[in-house]
Amino acid sequence: MGQQIARLEGVTYWYPGVAPPALREVDLELGPGLTVVAGGSGGGKSTLLRLFDGLVPQFHGGRISGSAAVAGLDPFRTPIRQLAQRVGLVFQDVETQSVYGTVEREVAFGLENAALPRTEMHDRVDEALALLSVEHLRGRRLATLSGGERQRVQLAAVLAMRPRLVALDEPTSQLDPEGSAAVLAACLRLALDGRAVLVAEHRLDTLLPNADRLLMVEGGRVGPTTSDALSRAVATKTRHSPGPLDAAWEMSGVDAGPAGPAAAALLEGISLAGGAGEVVALIGPNGSGKTTLLRTLAGLLPPLAGTVRRPVGRTAYLPQNPGALLHLPSIRAEVELTLRRTGDAAPSVAVAAEAMMAVFGLTSLADRYPRDLSSGERQRAALAATLAGSPALVLLDEPTRGMDFAARRSLAVAVRSQTERGSAVFIATHDTELAAELADRTIELRNGRAVEVEQGATPAATPAATPHATPALTEATR
Repeated sequence: MGQQIARLEGVTYWYPGVAPPALREVDLELGPGLTVVAGGSGGGKSTLLRLFDGLVPQFHGGRISGSAAVAGLDPFRTPIRQLAQRVGLVFQDVETQSVYGTVEREVAFGLENAALPRTEMHDRVDEALALLSVEHLRGRRLATLSGGERQRVQLAAVLAMRPRLVALDEPTSQLDPEGSAAVLAACLRLALDGRAVLVAEHRLDTLLPNADRLLMVEGGRVGPTTSDALSRAVATKTRHSPGPLDAAWEMSGVDAGPAGPAAAALLEGISLAGGAGEVVALIGPNGSGKTTLLRTLAGLLPPLAGTVRRPVGRTAYLPQNPGALLHLPSIRAEVELTLRRTGDAAPSVAVAAEAMMAVFGLTSLADRYPRDLSSGERQRAALAATLAGSPALVLLDEPTRGMDFAARRSLAVAVRSQTERGSAVFIATHDTELAAELADRTIELRNGRAVEVEQGATPAATPAATPHATPALTEATR
């Protein structure tokens, strides 16, 4: 591979208190170029990436064997603050990675720790923000950004350090096409500059044609893949075609935006409705207001004008960050809590919980603590807890974040099951394949307005939208 930047030899790693190893006898060399890491949720992708910046094993603990070198340092023993100057990692859950409250300070954080001269710090911050096309966010508070905008800002913070190895964990999971293109362009530029770029992703369509190498991680084993291993059986896409629809939810003349004394409308004059048994997809660029619209429909944000009507019965809401929902000791407890609260379980809470966990492939993880799971596994757990029972209205915000192909199929099955029982489903997503497969109608947010997209048409390109606030959930809505 030419110049060697990182090497792993015979690395096996066990998380604390977990018998099977998360990684098994990994031998790997990385040089300059773009390496894509694929594989199912829970297979070890995130653990592999965290090896390179020392979080495994220094932060997570556990046992490790074998040897490693990254940019001339031993990641098992070199202090993480020292490794951070040569290795950059962007987490799946960028919300947990932020330190400062504003974009400019966040991007400059690592540079301040490295004691760079102020002039050089300014130059590097400018360079990183420009590379990710987020210069317009410089003065914004992180709490006012969409999930996709925060993802790009956090990547800018890593790139400002000019690391020799960059590891990105699901970097496009919350990004619109423009954001995804900016991230890909940044990865290619880094690779051309002689850096090693390691990207763990489930969405491979744009990455693979540009990758120098593809690795598969399954069951803790890491190796090059073959074309056969990439081939996956995809079920025939059968669109749900509901019969005559009963009105389930309606927004009439709604202005929506963050609450507060100085609240300004991000969305104006929104008039939409959805029927029982219908799936509506909501698309639009990062910052266009998709999360704001879903939160307003869920009742978590009061409309600034107009009226919102929801159906009688439970509204199930999945936020972008599944951690906002999961707080109990096990997945089983989370799902059973939803069923007990709603009284939907038949013949029993235990039986209904087992059935829902089986839909999302969570049976073997049922007694695990949700926050110890991979991002994709946590997403499935949050979906199982959200969709348990028979909600009248289902609101899903980026539900395929961190999910592999099998989990996406499970989500499709679960959504169809809900619509067959009469639930109205509203999904905000950048996942065009999911929208094409499931949606009966597609709504695009453009410049603060909602426009219905003709089925089969390509959504119109839109300029960067005015960013919107996404306050943290204070109480989970399920």
